[in-house]
Amino acid sequence: MLEAKNIHKVYSNGTKTLPVLKGVNLSIEQGKFIAIVGPSGAGKSTLLHVLGGLDHPSEGSVFFTGRDIYKLKDNARCALRNKNIGFVFQFYHLLAEFTVLENVALPKLIAQGNGPKAIIEDALKMLGKVGLSERLGHFPSQLSGGEKQRVAIARALINAPEILFCDEPTGNLDSASGGEIINLIRSINKENRMSVVLVTHNTELANSTDKVYHLKDGVLVN
Repeated sequence: MLEAKNIHKVYSNGTKTLPVLKGVNLSIEQGKFIAIVGPSGAGKSTLLHVLGGLDHPSEGSVFFTGRDIYKLKDNARCALRNKNIGFVFQFYHLLAEFTVLENVALPKLIAQGNGPKAIIEDALKMLGKVGLSERLGHFPSQLSGGEKQRVAIARALINAPEILFCDEPTGNLDSASGGEIINLIRSINKENRMSVVLVTHNTELANSTDKVYHLKDGVLVN
């Protein structure tokens, strides 16, 4: 479903260059739950951003269902991300001035541009799945860390993506809340046969996935 070939990423600052990714190859099958682990600064988040269409590689290609996503025009790549790819980040990135319901509904509103009644109904269903039916009118500042991450997951899933990228989704949570979030992601992975890519420092979490990759010195190994 998603394949990365010979991915390089180099950052430059004046005369200095910093190679972060050095020829990464990765193939992700539909419905698989994989983890990418590695030390801080290894380039895990950079790789996730490249795989998800957020950051151009310096060299190499990323194919999603056979299409090279970095050969698409910007608008087409944005539409692909919106409809087919979900993202969950460590720091939630919720819109502070929007309610829980509005945060979750927004990606679908962008995708469809109309039909707000149906969109709200879908958002309500998704919030029910993540156990937040009682928090619809709350703002992010009124939620716990675990609740914020559940909102972020509901938002990521509202358009029924084929793949979900999770960048340290439990890194800002206590162990109990983190365990609940991982169990939620795992259950959705099995229920929807949605592929999941988890970036984490937590080897225990990583070992509970279908496959673990290690990123070290810019190279990805199984």
